[in-house]
Amino acid sequence: MSRHVLSLLVEDKPGILTRVAALFARRGFNIESLAVGTTELVGLSRITVVVSVEGAALEQVTKQINKLINVIKVVELDADQAVQRDHMLIKVRTDASTRSAVLEAVTLFRARVIDVVSDALIIEVTGDTAKCAAFLKVLEPFGIKELVQSGVLAIGRGSKSITEKVLK
Repeated sequence: MSRHVLSLLVEDKPGILTRVAALFARRGFNIESLAVGTTELVGLSRITVVVSVEGAALEQVTKQINKLINVIKVVELDADQAVQRDHMLIKVRTDASTRSAVLEAVTLFRARVIDVVSDALIIEVTGDTAKCAAFLKVLEPFGIKELVQSGVLAIGRGSKSITEKVLK
């Protein structure tokens, strides 16, 4: 199975996220990542879905999503044609002997320390999926106390916009 990133432009109405997720569930597809947020246009939201499926099955689901009321547009974002980023907050166990090593890893991965207490740090990291996974591997020996991450956020490269024709 191959990994696909779909960007959906939808009306900001109650229940649209449930209907989109239900289409994937009915087909037996597991959504690996899901991110939703407002867009530059009032009344519209963008749903970014990452799913691993075969091409023909994905095409069927995409056509069904396009038929949903409140869905304006569906675009598949290829990795080479889009910027894709993950966002994580990680609480790491530290003490006097390990804090400097953790801070060195933070610097190496261009992450940021968000909060400091005597026995832990909260670190923010943003990057592609591989970078975030590598950062977690580096932090594991210190003890990850808690982890929260957004779904993949993705936007097409270049001057074209998914909302371009909606504006006209």
